[in-house]
Amino acid sequence: MMKTDDPLVTENLSELARRLAKIGDQRFIEDFFRCLLTPAEIADIAARWALVKALDRKTPQREIAEKLGLSLCKITRGSRELKKPDSAFKRMLEIPD
Repeated sequence: MMKTDDPLVTENLSELARRLAKIGDQRFIEDFFRCLLTPAEIADIAARWALVKALDRKTPQREIAEKLGLSLCKITRGSRELKKPDSAFKRMLEIPD
């Protein structure tokens, strides 16, 4: 398994991001993620996105933890990321559906 500081992580993540940015087909992207990720990884990503949306709605952290089954540590990390001035979370939330 690659370590987080392996240059191949950055290289492959960047390539994947470039390819996803070129796709305008939601169904294809969902299918791709279901092929790439395990069911547990998909559930984890979905829970983390639900966490970001709940934090943006100002839902209390303990309520989020109870509803989504996430640790307060993950929720606090998400909250810190959302508060950053250049937050990718905030920018993603601003993209219209």
